[in-house]
Amino acid sequence: MTGRNGPAGPTPDLLSLRSAVRIRREWLRHALCTDPADRAATEQALSELYALIGADPPRFVWVDSPCAALGSGSPLPDPRAARWPRALPLPPGGAGRPVAARLADLESALHCHMADRIRRRTDISPARATMREVAAARSRSPEEGLRLGVPLPQMLAVAVEEPLYGAVQDALRAPLLSAFSAAAAGLRHGLTWFGQHDAHRIGTYEAWLRLELIGLPRELGRTYDLLSVLARSCGWWWPGDEVCVVAERPAAVHTEPLPADPHGGVRLHRDDGPAVVYRDGWGVHAVHGTVVPAWVVHAPDAARIDAEPNVEVRRTAIERIGWGAYIDEAGFRLVSSAPDPGNPGFELRLYDRSGQDPERPTRVLLAVNGSVERDGRRRRYGLDVPARFDDPIAAAGWSYGLPAEVYARLARRT
Repeated sequence: MTGRNGPAGPTPDLLSLRSAVRIRREWLRHALCTDPADRAATEQALSELYALIGADPPRFVWVDSPCAALGSGSPLPDPRAARWPRALPLPPGGAGRPVAARLADLESALHCHMADRIRRRTDISPARATMREVAAARSRSPEEGLRLGVPLPQMLAVAVEEPLYGAVQDALRAPLLSAFSAAAAGLRHGLTWFGQHDAHRIGTYEAWLRLELIGLPRELGRTYDLLSVLARSCGWWWPGDEVCVVAERPAAVHTEPLPADPHGGVRLHRDDGPAVVYRDGWGVHAVHGTVVPAWVVHAPDAARIDAEPNVEVRRTAIERIGWGAYIDEAGFRLVSSAPDPGNPGFELRLYDRSGQDPERPTRVLLAVNGSVERDGRRRRYGLDVPARFDDPIAAAGWSYGLPAEVYARLARRT
């Protein structure tokens, strides 16, 4: 923008948005931090949280990873301690309820307040952008999004909240929680708090609060301050009435930038070991954001690939060894090929797999994705189709629920 006396300076909204982006980067660093936990700060913050609900400070038990707290002799609080029998009257003020339940109430009050205030502040924006404008802002830099006319409150969702949730909640916390839950199957454990892996929520709140777009009552402000300390200081934690178990942060976290993302998104990736590993060796493997079993990284082969039910895991494993090598190793026989009418310039290839598995009379249709991935590539997929198909076009149509003659007339599929 240019004024009568030369280029105009940045607008207040632009300055605020730049500050918010710095906050997002700061909190992503906290989420990915692999430094040893700050045990003194963690224990002080947790003791103060206990004090907020009228509980005495707990005894702290530190473990090297979430998984280390499971199993025989686990120090984790019993999950039954988080529930209060419905048939019993609650003690006055809830003082006799389990610590985990009272802390959950404390945290829930903060999250409900912030979600309500953020929603209200966004809804009253005088120039609320359309869904199409917001979608366009997601593919542009934050400053360009603001210039498109998307108001600051909505740009905070695009440039701060969504990238943090994608990088922390979806790409990091969710796969770790899935692995933890699998390890904990049949074992007792209490309610889980996530320390640094709550950075997506705390970081979003900090952007709104630091820009003074919303306020926070004093009683909730203290809860927020203490949860912020924990998100900066430690890994996951499990509060009990007398014992609080706290996990160290990971020893290593391997990520790569999310392709073509102007808002700093990242995803887990490591092609020679676990993408996240704790000090005791527990962790998860991921290749270009796809969470996979360890064999995909260390020893992919056709037998394991064929037995894998998850199509994304299969695709990732096949890409590790190459489609040509996989087809040769699996013993597939080419039945027929044809230009893909739904994806001009690419070919459909139909393979017979009965020689590999007589008990599984299916064929495999090898196709190229009709849409370009965010990294600019078109992915190849192998789809199981019934053995009755000899025509790859008919097999492709079947995969979309279409007759062959209808699929043959498609302009382009996705």
